[in-house]
Amino acid sequence: MSEATGDQPCVFCRIVDGEIPADVVHSDDDVVAFRDSSPKAEVHVLVVPRAHVTDVTDLVDDPALLAALVRTAGEVAEDFADGDFRLVFNTGAGAGQTVFHAHAHVLAGRGAAAVGL
Repeated sequence: MSEATGDQPCVFCRIVDGEIPADVVHSDDDVVAFRDSSPKAEVHVLVVPRAHVTDVTDLVDDPALLAALVRTAGEVAEDFADGDFRLVFNTGAGAGQTVFHAHAHVLAGRGAAAVGL
C-alpha cells in the first residue's frame, strides 16, 4: 500500500498503514481522514487516499477515488462543523504542497475563510 520515497515511505502512507499515530476521524476502504497536526482553522482535517497518489491531478485516472475524497470531505464537515467548508488541494511545491501524497484539506468553522494554504 505504501510507496517508498528513497528508503522511507511517505508520512501519509505511514499514517494510513498505522505506523504513525493520528487523530483519525474517518476510515474506509478508499480513504483515511485525520485531524491536521497544525490546524489552521477550527476544523482542519486531511483526507488522503489509501493508495499512494502523488497529487490530485493523478486522480483524473480514478474519478471514483476523487469522488470518495470529496464525499468524505462533506461528511467530515457535516460531522464537525455546520456543513459549510473549504476544500483545498495544494499541487506542487510552488503551490505549497509539502507531502507528495494527494490530500485534501477540509477547513471549516472559525478561521476557515481566512486560511491561506
